[in-house]
Amino acid sequence: MSETTSTATDTTTQTEAELPTHEVALSDVAAGKVRSLLEQEGRTDLRLRVAVQPGGCSGLIYQLYFDERMLDGDAVRDFDGVEVIVDKMSVPYLSGASIDFEDTISKQGFTIDNPNAGGSCACGDSFH
Repeated sequence: MSETTSTATDTTTQTEAELPTHEVALSDVAAGKVRSLLEQEGRTDLRLRVAVQPGGCSGLIYQLYFDERMLDGDAVRDFDGVEVIVDKMSVPYLSGASIDFEDTISKQGFTIDNPNAGGSCACGDSFH
């Protein structure tokens, strides 16, 4: 019985070094904003998940949200203590993308610069 418990523990405590990595970059400004938001939430177990989902005017939309889960096939990358995770299906769509945070008089929020996007809609929330 202890072997079963040990095996279950080993699979749930994979180290970050054993997980695949992705090619999404997070700017220092964006990492600082994520860190600030996590401090406001009072949660140290959350990661920033970046995903691509079907939808929007152009066919695909970005999803950015905090997630406590690590799913099979997730790729992870650490940016000075801020973990960014990308699901297996989104990795090819986001390869080489960079995430920044803007805080200006005209716009506040995260932005994604994605070299894989062939075009986007006028609102900028979806791409193809």
